[in-house]
Amino acid sequence: MFGESPFDFRWKLGAEKGTDANTSRRQRSFKGTALLLILGSCFGLYGVQLANLQLIQGDYNRQWAETNRLRLIPVPAKRGQLLDRKGRVLAASQLSRSVYLWPREQTPEEWPAIARDLAPILNFPADEILEKLNSTGYTSRLPVRISRDIDPGAFIALAEKAGNWRGIEVRSEPRRQYPNQSLAAHVLGYIGEATLDELKAHPEYPMGMLVGKTGAERLANTELDGVWGNRLIEVDARGEELQELGVQTPVVGESISLTLDLTLQKTAETALGNRRGAVVVINARTGEVLALASAPAYNPNWFTQQLSSAQWQQLQSDENPLLNRAVQGYPPGSTFKPVTAIAGMESGKFSPSSSLATYSSITIGGMTFNEHSGSYGVIGFRDAIAYSSNTFFYQVGTRAGAEEIARWGKELGIGGAINLDLLGLDGANHGQMPTPAEKEKFYGEPWYIGDTVSMSIGQGMVLVTPLELAVMVSTIANGGWRVQPHLLTAQTNTPLTKPIKTSINPEALTLVREGLVDVVRKGTGRRLNDGSIPLTGGKTGTVEIPGKPDNSMYIGFGPADKVEIAVAVVVEEGGYGSVSAAPIAQAVFKTYFAGQTQK
Repeated sequence: MFGESPFDFRWKLGAEKGTDANTSRRQRSFKGTALLLILGSCFGLYGVQLANLQLIQGDYNRQWAETNRLRLIPVPAKRGQLLDRKGRVLAASQLSRSVYLWPREQTPEEWPAIARDLAPILNFPADEILEKLNSTGYTSRLPVRISRDIDPGAFIALAEKAGNWRGIEVRSEPRRQYPNQSLAAHVLGYIGEATLDELKAHPEYPMGMLVGKTGAERLANTELDGVWGNRLIEVDARGEELQELGVQTPVVGESISLTLDLTLQKTAETALGNRRGAVVVINARTGEVLALASAPAYNPNWFTQQLSSAQWQQLQSDENPLLNRAVQGYPPGSTFKPVTAIAGMESGKFSPSSSLATYSSITIGGMTFNEHSGSYGVIGFRDAIAYSSNTFFYQVGTRAGAEEIARWGKELGIGGAINLDLLGLDGANHGQMPTPAEKEKFYGEPWYIGDTVSMSIGQGMVLVTPLELAVMVSTIANGGWRVQPHLLTAQTNTPLTKPIKTSINPEALTLVREGLVDVVRKGTGRRLNDGSIPLTGGKTGTVEIPGKPDNSMYIGFGPADKVEIAVAVVVEEGGYGSVSAAPIAQAVFKTYFAGQTQK
């Protein structure tokens, strides 16, 4: 009945406004409380994490920060020199620049892109860069070397990008240098980075350690490599050096003197030229190796940096330049006849005064074997050696027997008498002189009389290395002392290299030595008796190789009256020994007797 008054309306409106205000205040209060709780939780979490970092993981994090600030830089030791017997440099070290990567400076996901950018600058495949990083590990605290001896262009390109790339460092360090290029390469050998197995075997080696892989570099590696040092430096966030905090100075490697004579080595290699073959020159009384040439050869400087594809192809070619032919077995041909002569006399079947009829051909065991140039009539050992009569030695060999030939061959230095480990030459082999029992064992075939006939003139299964031929002729020339070839001057006249007195009859040795001198006086080696050098002794050999031209061989010693050096030469497919091999020996003798070498 009564309507609402204006007062009632205002009161109701005021009441509704009051209710809304209270609700708004409660909402604001709730939001504020929630915000405070969130902020409090966040600060609480920060506090917990701070406590964890400072209290629980404090030592670890301090060490991590210090590691990032400090770097321990290995400093390569300068490798010792290799010198010839007169102190002339055969291998030395020079300053070069190498590129190192610090694996931890980039993530494993970032390194592939950097490797692709580095590859064309360093001429080094990106996948090989990554392979080096993978093998080292991306968490490694030490750098890994990826390229040695970079050229100036690469150095400038890296310097321009230094500000954009972290973890890349260019260092100056010694690089191995062989000033005579390929000269004596098979003796000197080459160096390379230590393999994983070598690092495990030598815990003292740092990553990137360069060690001798072959030849004298490997033989004397312990003395040559020295001891690496270290630099402790402080770096900034970009990895750039701020200051040096400490230095451990590297110890330079020792210089090692080899028995080689540089002049004689040059003569041997020049005379051999581009023909496949080998030349060995030794001191016939001490066993010092004065020259050891093998052709074709390679340039050991190639191994001080990344091999180019052309270099790799050349090393893998059919010419096989890495093969050291001076310590590989060859059929010796007539250069082996002195062995058969001594075996005949030592067997008791012949005496030094024995003589035999020679023929244009001879039949043994139903097979006919020819003389090389007709009959020489009835001759003794001395003339048989001088004229190299095949039919004479066929008869001596078959009567003495294969076992006697093998026995006295070994006594003279063939087939295992030499300690090859003492030389350290890569891929070195002994010769072989199979006996009937050994042929049956290794080949599953019986021994035939024809095997003995072939063996008696250095054919068939007989193999002798040029090094062994040099030792054999030394033993005959020096009165029966078998020398031990060696390459380090420090080993000369030590128990390791002491010559061994053989049991060969001195009368037999004298007779064979006189026969070898007669080869030069009036036989197949008389071109060495032209008056240009003192009289020497020697023996030519022309060796039949099935399906190929004959090999040319020569062994010699000089002077004839008081031996000083012995020489052995092989020229593959060189034809007559007097035509190809003998002139090389003569060139060696001329250099030696000219007084240009150390005697």
